[in-house]
Amino acid sequence: MRLLLTLPLLLSSGFALPAQAQRPYVDPLAATGRMAAAACPEPEIVQGGIPRTREYLTTITKCLDKSWSKHLAGTRRTFRKPIVRYYDEPAPRVCGLDWPEGAAAFYCTERATLVFPLTGRWIEDRTDLYPLKVAAHEYGHHVQSLTGIRKHYESAAARAGRARRAELGRRYELQADCLSGVFLGSVWGSLGRGRGDWESLLDATRASGDDDGERRSHGKGANRAYWLKRGFTTQRPGSCDTWPAPPARVA
Repeated sequence: MRLLLTLPLLLSSGFALPAQAQRPYVDPLAATGRMAAAACPEPEIVQGGIPRTREYLTTITKCLDKSWSKHLAGTRRTFRKPIVRYYDEPAPRVCGLDWPEGAAAFYCTERATLVFPLTGRWIEDRTDLYPLKVAAHEYGHHVQSLTGIRKHYESAAARAGRARRAELGRRYELQADCLSGVFLGSVWGSLGRGRGDWESLLDATRASGDDDGERRSHGKGANRAYWLKRGFTTQRPGSCDTWPAPPARVA
């Protein structure tokens, strides 16, 4: 989930810029190749009965910094680490706005800030990969900002009608799911996890979809799992180009 500080602008666009003869949008990650394998030993979230959620997230974020800075080094984009803020409990306001209701972790786009609550169902007492996936998803939004993807998204969304804006928002979120899968795939060999852990993560991702009908912001569970798996399997950020995907794949 990304936290947008300029909502009217950000609830806008898509990548096929609606102008009559704009050149097709080319995802800047398309030519960056495969993400290099890296080591990111996963710490325990609870040690000796004591929560270590901050230590866990700090370790994972450092791995994300290292992997993405290396991957983007060959591009003309300047890499900058995101700011990271931790909260024991949700605060009344964050990044200049009210804390978003029901949000686990999120990314404040205008302030390039990852916000991680240290409590809640998304991370407390978990032994699965879901917290790692959530952290990598939010970091994916940072990558979208660094590479100019967010800028194009906002520009296109500004010209779109309500339904189209919602679809574009899902494309944006599903790309972040896929980018989280790329990172997971690149560090998989160091996680000490097995096939069952991967299947459990896919199940948790499916359960986090929009299938309950209450929202249309992140995509149905099956599509969230599809894009996560696509990134994990290819380990290529370029495979995460959701913008030309068929509407059914981003529903």
